[in-house]
Amino acid sequence: MNAISLKNTSRILSIVLFSGLLACSGPSKEEEESGTRKVKTAFSGIENVKQDMDFTGNVVPFEKNIISPSMQLRIQKIFVDVGDAVKKGQLLVQMDPAQLFQTEVQLNNLEKEYARLDTLYKTGSVSEQQLDQMKTELDVLRTNYQNLKENTRLLSPINGVVTERNFEDGDMYNMAAGAGILTVMQIDPVQVDINVPERYFPAVVENMAVSMQLDVYPDTSFAGRVFLKHPTIDPATRTFTVETIFPNKEQLIRPGMFGRVNIVFETLERVTVPDLAVQRQQGTNDSYVFVVKDGKVTRKEVKLGRRVDDFYEVISGLDEGKEVVVEGHTGLLEGTPVEVIQ
Repeated sequence: MNAISLKNTSRILSIVLFSGLLACSGPSKEEEESGTRKVKTAFSGIENVKQDMDFTGNVVPFEKNIISPSMQLRIQKIFVDVGDAVKKGQLLVQMDPAQLFQTEVQLNNLEKEYARLDTLYKTGSVSEQQLDQMKTELDVLRTNYQNLKENTRLLSPINGVVTERNFEDGDMYNMAAGAGILTVMQIDPVQVDINVPERYFPAVVENMAVSMQLDVYPDTSFAGRVFLKHPTIDPATRTFTVETIFPNKEQLIRPGMFGRVNIVFETLERVTVPDLAVQRQQGTNDSYVFVVKDGKVTRKEVKLGRRVDDFYEVISGLDEGKEVVVEGHTGLLEGTPVEVIQ
């Protein structure tokens, strides 16, 4: 008995629901008899619409420096580790100074010898050729000494953070190893390179404002600017490269993160309509709205631009102040009489 009752109840509910769907999907009996459709409307307006576009790119450091000597020397002491913040001019690595001290002694002796020879030259005891030869030797030794001096004390060329350490105290540095002793990156600001279609080339200028969204901070927008616009177009992609930079004092943005950079090229006054007014032609990408005039509707083809919140930008096909149908589109055709309800 219970199974039969449930089956009958289910059948009754199906009939009621189907009847309700029919009632909701079509015009009422009153509308069928009068031929007039009841609709709700709104008016097209004018809004300032941003003409913007999103571009993707990876965050990279504004500067990256490999800290290493230009010659083979033993590492005496590394003063920093990965993650340490460093200042420009800070001593990062002290190499073995033995070779520097030896060259300094040789340089001091040769400078004394040159001064002695210069005195003899002035008295005519030595030739100008002998003096010039020693002067050449002295210049070469001075250059070697200065080179050793720069390669023995390795200073940070930028304000940044240490991101790699590949050697330890006492290791012999070898250029053939293919890695520096340290890597220092400047991450305030950070940089994101994007590729922009060539049609926007005239619109992009240095220092124009940009913004960026990161997946790791979905509710935060980071403000930046255009740092450099590359002067040429890539013929393969029809794009040009734009370097954007973003202040990063709190160091929330890190190299390697994926960013979406938004550029507002201009802001234009555009006709707009509520999104509920826009209808799509099946089988095509054509859009249209129904405009109410003198108690009847006229179908107007429109070219849409951007969707902003709950309205569409209308590029062409509709003027400001037109009354458009936003509810009750079912059964509407060109010239259908309508009654506007609140």
